[in-house]
Amino acid sequence: MSRAIIPDPIARQPWGMLVPLFALVMLGGAVLYSAAGGHLQPYALSHVLRFCVFLVMAVLISHIPKRIFRAAAYPAYAATVVLLVLVELIGAVGGGSQRWLNLGFMTLQPSELMKPAIVLVLARFYESLPSSMTASWRGLVPAGMLIGIPALLVMLQPDLGTALAICFGGVVIMFLAGLPLWWFVGAGAATAVIAPIAFFTLLHDYQRNRVLVFLDPEQDPLGTGYHITQSKIAIGSGGFFGKGFGNGSQSHLQYLPESHTDFVFATMAEEWGMLGGLFVLGVFAVVLTWGMRVARSSPDRFSSLLGAGLAATIFFYVAINLMMVMGLAPVVGIPLPFMSHGGTSMMTNMLCLGSLMAINRWNAGSRLLR
Repeated sequence: MSRAIIPDPIARQPWGMLVPLFALVMLGGAVLYSAAGGHLQPYALSHVLRFCVFLVMAVLISHIPKRIFRAAAYPAYAATVVLLVLVELIGAVGGGSQRWLNLGFMTLQPSELMKPAIVLVLARFYESLPSSMTASWRGLVPAGMLIGIPALLVMLQPDLGTALAICFGGVVIMFLAGLPLWWFVGAGAATAVIAPIAFFTLLHDYQRNRVLVFLDPEQDPLGTGYHITQSKIAIGSGGFFGKGFGNGSQSHLQYLPESHTDFVFATMAEEWGMLGGLFVLGVFAVVLTWGMRVARSSPDRFSSLLGAGLAATIFFYVAINLMMVMGLAPVVGIPLPFMSHGGTSMMTNMLCLGSLMAINRWNAGSRLLR
């Protein structure tokens, strides 16, 4: 009866995931409103408007056929690599890093677009690779090059956090594609040996300081350890119920740096307390569980790998940001999806969500054909 009343295109949407996500975005808007001292500008209004615009984009993406996703995999990857090269040549510099392209109507960070692009191209690569070759060098070397080229370009910006996110999404696809487990164990052991050398030779001074501060934030509480220290104070001071909407002293008195972007969770936790934090975690659990369910129910290799990789990409955003603001990981500048203020980050996560909605639609179509 309800499907007769509600138009079919609306009824088919995954509302069990979308409704909690809408609530999360509204909470993010409220937090950004408070972080701006009780003003819609410059954060809250643009945050909600961007979500609405990119939600339309996600719905449009969800109607794209599977064959177009397949055909677009390599061109999308190549175009994003070209944008990364352009960043090195003509990119805008901000905060000591060269990461953005000024397009006039918006400032684009191409490294963010590479997160879903690397998942798409690797899903296409492993779909076309015969299963018998997956455990050979043909399943490792080309994939490693596809990951390594953009990761190196992003490291040159320098942007360690985004480079790690690209590598994470790629490695997840390689693991799920069926590469031998001992390859990953060996790579982990090699990384453990190389990491100390890379720490002293490849990382920039500010990146080394972030790792040292993570290990001992109290060594310089008013300098390099300031971000983590103030973030933990804000989260802890919120208690169970929080200080109340608009009463966050750490953010309002400018003690908490980047209260509207990287540390938006700390801003939220101070005012909304542990209850607010549990709500945020609950919504992300709903979104990620839905994403993995979509991947598991996919009947073909391409859809399954693509869905799992996109869900893993969103998970990386969430896990690293939350660990970062609680002092469980170094500060690497990764925003919290659907809550932090930032256009490119919102666009990337909505690209992932729209692609998952497309896979969900493909799955529903394949079930009808059975």
